[in-house]
Amino acid sequence: MVLAVLVTITAVGLAVGLFRRARLASCLSKAVRQYSEDRKSLEQSFFQAAAASGKPRGLKWKECNFHEKPLLTRDRSTGTFYGLTGVTVSFEAIAGGDMEDVEEVANLRCATAVFVHRNGLWTTDGRVIFNLEPHEVLQRYHDNLEPVAGQDIASRDE
Repeated sequence: MVLAVLVTITAVGLAVGLFRRARLASCLSKAVRQYSEDRKSLEQSFFQAAAASGKPRGLKWKECNFHEKPLLTRDRSTGTFYGLTGVTVSFEAIAGGDMEDVEEVANLRCATAVFVHRNGLWTTDGRVIFNLEPHEVLQRYHDNLEPVAGQDIASRDE
């Protein structure tokens, strides 16, 4: 009798684990496909939101070039997917502002654009992490984020 209960508990545990993995794989596959399909509009949304943020202070977003291969990650506690995309950003000083005479304003900045998969859709609020490439963001936030293995988000030109 005890053996039958243990076998049943083990079987149920295995079935639940398999179901969760299958569900995660399905959600992941859908998220990857959506990201690839919506990438151009996501990039435009990112630029508009980031430019409207007022950050960095005294600078106006001039241009943002997106790198080809985003890094897909997952929040360890919530399961939310994040797309981390390397970007190169150029700024110009706001006329009459504090940064107008600063030569370094013209320097290109490397950063990571953050995209989030919420309610079945990719979105962005213009969050940018300056001075870090996507793999460096993953290293810095390794307690919260984990890479999603085996899933490449295709480039927009493929």
